Amino acid sequence: MPDGSFAFIDLAPGEESFRDAVLSGLGREPKSLPCKFFYDTRGSALFEAICEVPEYYLTRAEMAILETYAGAIAERIGPHCRLIELGSGASRKVRLLLNALEAPVAYVPVDISRDFLRQAAASIAADFPELQIAAVCADYTRPFELPALSGPPGKRVGFFPGSTIGNFEPEAVVGFFAHCGRLLGPGAEMLVGVDIKKDKAVLDAAYNDAAGLNAEFNLNLLHRIRKELDSDIDIAGFEHVAFYNPDEGRVELYIRSKRAQSATIAGRRFSFGAGEMIHTENSYKYAIPEFRELAARASFAALDTWTDRDGKFSVHYFRRD
Repeated sequence: MPDGSFAFIDLAPGEESFRDAVLSGLGREPKSLPCKFFYDTRGSALFEAICEVPEYYLTRAEMAILETYAGAIAERIGPHCRLIELGSGASRKVRLLLNALEAPVAYVPVDISRDFLRQAAASIAADFPELQIAAVCADYTRPFELPALSGPPGKRVGFFPGSTIGNFEPEAVVGFFAHCGRLLGPGAEMLVGVDIKKDKAVLDAAYNDAAGLNAEFNLNLLHRIRKELDSDIDIAGFEHVAFYNPDEGRVELYIRSKRAQSATIAGRRFSFGAGEMIHTENSYKYAIPEFRELAARASFAALDTWTDRDGKFSVHYFRRD
């Protein structure tokens, strides 16, 4: 790719993948739905709105870290980097890095939400006209090939902000780091946002905002099922549930059936008991040494860690040994 070019590479799974995941997850006991399917166009927009509510401190804290330490991060990365953002969303935070980096060669946003990704990547391309932009619509948790990028030698650096790493089980975090090592190649480096353990009341409020956006975001999975899988599921018959489980160190999200009911989904009939919970997400919180230890198990050494003024959030810089 030449300097200042824009490419959109569509590797995303289609409706079949969503269909299979829903039928499999609702056929289990207990029932579950994968959180990666939150992020269709409506879900992505809802998440961006959640980031603005007062209770949801995570985005503000991480933005504050990046604003304060962008220069130090850029110095750590060095010139001519290829920055690969996994789960790029609206590509808001990466702008702070791109403005601070020395002569970055390329930005590769990777996201599963096709339309949202195309829009966000086009906006970055307009604002950084000298930068190669190669947007990849893909499930970043699965193997895929990064596009060929021209330019002078420089690092490939993975950027994984937003505490999305908390959605993985701890053992899966180790596997994800190993996956990133294979994706990025020898000497892989990663910049990762991680939420820190804190008071239960603060965490419960962050995932149960007064405006109800977290609830809309969670229940958007049912909207997708109704729209995409020829379903008669009664969305009003379900409610959002989220709470911090201190014993496990994670916030747990569920969709709860308000009554005994049934629904047809992609030609199959499913029953839901009164009060039955459908698990949709875990969001693990980590003390800094805990998270460094997980990364080290995948041969990623911590080079730097930055926190916000209140110690609510952390951003880590790792290099694969």
